[in-house]
Amino acid sequence: MLRDQIMIGSQNERILPSLSLVVGGARSGKSRLAERLVMASGRTRHYIATAQAWDAEMAARIAAHQQDRGTDWITHEAPRDVAAVLATVPADHVVLLDCATLWLTNVVLAEADVAQECAGLLAAFSACKAPVVVVSNEVGWGIVPDNALARAFRDHQGRLNQQIAGAAGLVIGVMAGLPMVLKGHLPAGFEANA
Repeated sequence: MLRDQIMIGSQNERILPSLSLVVGGARSGKSRLAERLVMASGRTRHYIATAQAWDAEMAARIAAHQQDRGTDWITHEAPRDVAAVLATVPADHVVLLDCATLWLTNVVLAEADVAQECAGLLAAFSACKAPVVVVSNEVGWGIVPDNALARAFRDHQGRLNQQIAGAAGLVIGVMAGLPMVLKGHLPAGFEANA
């Protein structure tokens, strides 16, 4: 079987690429769609959480995501060291990384080498034996930010999204809760609008 097509479920026609990207704006429905895509695989599900609860509002957001997701996930809190988690996931499982934007935020705030960290993340996706679905934000459709840090972050995020999309077998854009397949094909039987 090709590395970029990993069977999901028990039906041969249900294929999940080794790397998928679900990208969209804030509150676009991207996380919910990614969760459904991962659940449809029928595999043991891993959730890599990159968010950190810096304040009460963020803690509430994290708690809401946990409640919505339910308890049938193996959760890994990895604000930065996603590669270490991906290296431990068995081939017959599936991974949801939510989200690349918060991971990148953590990298930038740590004043790490962004290009090096992004290259390491992409290498970890490629080396992971299980299929990986990545959630990321599209941050480039708004106005040009008024400060250098925000502009640099927007540029880093745009480049990271392009790199992930380039490596992914499936890319789905989500806007107003509606998915648009930008690259590849949804697994057979998966209803994107359900």
